[in-house]
Amino acid sequence: MEEKRNIITEKEITSAKGGMGLILVLLGFIVDIAAIVGAIFFLEVGSGMIGGILLAVGIVFFVAMIILSTGLHVVNPNEAMVFTLFGKYYGTIKKQGFYYLNPFASAINPAGKTIVSAGGNASAGTVSVKKISTKVMTLNNEKQKVNDVLGNPVIIGAVVIWRVKDPTSAVFQVENYKKYLSTQCDSTIRNIARLYPYDVMDEGETEEKTLRGSSQEIAVNMTAELQERVKDAGLEIMEVRITHLSYAEEIAAAMLQRQQAVAIIAARKKIVEGAVSMVKMAIDELGEEEVVVLDEERKAAMVSNLLVVLCGNKDAQPIVNSGSIY
Repeated sequence: MEEKRNIITEKEITSAKGGMGLILVLLGFIVDIAAIVGAIFFLEVGSGMIGGILLAVGIVFFVAMIILSTGLHVVNPNEAMVFTLFGKYYGTIKKQGFYYLNPFASAINPAGKTIVSAGGNASAGTVSVKKISTKVMTLNNEKQKVNDVLGNPVIIGAVVIWRVKDPTSAVFQVENYKKYLSTQCDSTIRNIARLYPYDVMDEGETEEKTLRGSSQEIAVNMTAELQERVKDAGLEIMEVRITHLSYAEEIAAAMLQRQQAVAIIAARKKIVEGAVSMVKMAIDELGEEEVVVLDEERKAAMVSNLLVVLCGNKDAQPIVNSGSIY
């Protein structure tokens, strides 16, 4: 029997009583200072019992005020805090303000020490951050080698525009939402890239989607799949953009030769089409103007010579015939 996941229902804390809490804490410190001053006074005048009681009260008040002051929290714009109380979910602050909560309620953020580098790798930092940023952030996924649908190794990189939409789910539904996003991004890019060829191998397949020719549409598919993967973590994927795309080094030279061959063939095709058109025009005009009358054999020789001159890679060397062409 499949075990059901423990889904935490978000409870937003909207009562910002930070000002009142701060006043009470300050009054407590004032009372504490007065008790300690009174204790010193009575000890100096010889009233040891009263002085001892006031000193004990002052120490207790000081410790109590330190504990109560931990209930003060400042939340800036586009930030959130998730609290637990003795192992149970206490509530979530999603709006900016100055709040006072139960001093024993602690803010948690499993990804507080995680730093996502420019390459998309999530690593542990040294400073723990309890607040969860809900700002729009960028994950620059490092370049990775994948195989396209034809099995050709391809180097592909992408950037992900994302933000935390549900801080409660981001904290409780996954171990570390930053590492989770980085891992799912790698998996999504690899899974989508292997469904398409890098480029069209046959010129007749012009409508086939390719990584190079349909990168925008493929990026939309990556966005949809990545959003489906991370929706339980409370994350919103706003956009995925392909930032790098190339053949892997082991086949890059061969593919470059192929592209050069295609370009050469296309250029030669245009040259031949133009040469045939020019030869036909020359023969037609010579016949219409009756400049010279050529039989079929001479026409064939003329066509051959003109095609050699027009289609050759080097400049032709003219030869002047001083005799009869027959």
